[in-house]
Amino acid sequence: MLMEASKSQKDDQDRKPEYDLRQIDCDPDFWYPVAWSHKVRRGKAFAARYAGYPVALIRPESGPVYALEDRCAHRQVPLSKGVVEKNCIKCCYHGWSFDSDGQCVTVPYLNREGVGRPVRSFPCREKGGLIFIFPGDPALADSVPLPGVAQVGNPDYKTRQFSPRLKCHYTFMHENLMDMNHQFLHRRQMGSITARFLGQDKGENFQEARYSFARKGGEQPLAEALIFGRHKDLQGREQPVEEVVSIRTTYPYQTLQIHDKDGDLIMDLWTCYVPLGADQQGTQAFGLLSVKKPKWGFLLDLAWPVLGLFTHRIFEEDREIVELEQKAWRELGGDRNIEVFPTVKALRGLLARCGVPNKMAKPVQKG
Repeated sequence: MLMEASKSQKDDQDRKPEYDLRQIDCDPDFWYPVAWSHKVRRGKAFAARYAGYPVALIRPESGPVYALEDRCAHRQVPLSKGVVEKNCIKCCYHGWSFDSDGQCVTVPYLNREGVGRPVRSFPCREKGGLIFIFPGDPALADSVPLPGVAQVGNPDYKTRQFSPRLKCHYTFMHENLMDMNHQFLHRRQMGSITARFLGQDKGENFQEARYSFARKGGEQPLAEALIFGRHKDLQGREQPVEEVVSIRTTYPYQTLQIHDKDGDLIMDLWTCYVPLGADQQGTQAFGLLSVKKPKWGFLLDLAWPVLGLFTHRIFEEDREIVELEQKAWRELGGDRNIEVFPTVKALRGLLARCGVPNKMAKPVQKG
């Protein structure tokens, strides 16, 4: 079962053949967001999902939110359709009651202990307006830190949430953001700009690339100026490096940060790509975008709708591309990508090394 994938499976990969990257599942031994906090109201339950596995999020009348398998142990009816009473969730069918540990505390029509069966519980935490679960080995949960989530809570920044669903494997999303050489795709939104690669860093669990952007012609869109700073067409002259864009995958999360020429952080994006189905060929992204407030903060408030529309249009162009990549993978029967950019090649190695080959994974034929 996917949820029971172990570290030993990953460790064995060094001794096994290489696998198609799109058949490498996420390692479940990390904290994954599955819902926004505001979606799970006090005294209510909410249905979520991780890699095809149903999860019920329950916010009791007092105390923190908790997560259970979204199936009653009796007739497998979703617990998320049940009734929250005090600190327990009651199945909507026969009223079996489960506590935050998944123990059945009441079978109302039998009125004796030890009759009902438990359901699985997941370690559960809240941070930055997100609800995280730990879908892997619960014994590891306390030793794995929750990720930093942009600049949520920092009054010097304004933050927006986004959570699109995509019909593609999560690895396509990591590759798309890491590789800033695809700006031609966004020419209608951003005009004529080019990315300049400034260098990279890498380690056992991370890969980072740094870029600057130069305008080659045309007027700069207002929303782009809010993100990348004010750039002008220098009519063929080399544009100086004024902002540095750093994209980093620290498995399994991804960030994009922009620092100005003084080294100040002016934009901070954090995102996590959560697998939806058991085959992990669909993804629920959870993202937080924080933008540094200018001296006159109301200016950012006024421009916020424009910025939202701009980032949405950029993302929709990326969505179409990654879903076309997934479609090609299906039609061709595997990953036929010919990667030449060293940073993305290193990223692919990171994702393969840190993930877990699924049951359908077949060794890649070399040569």
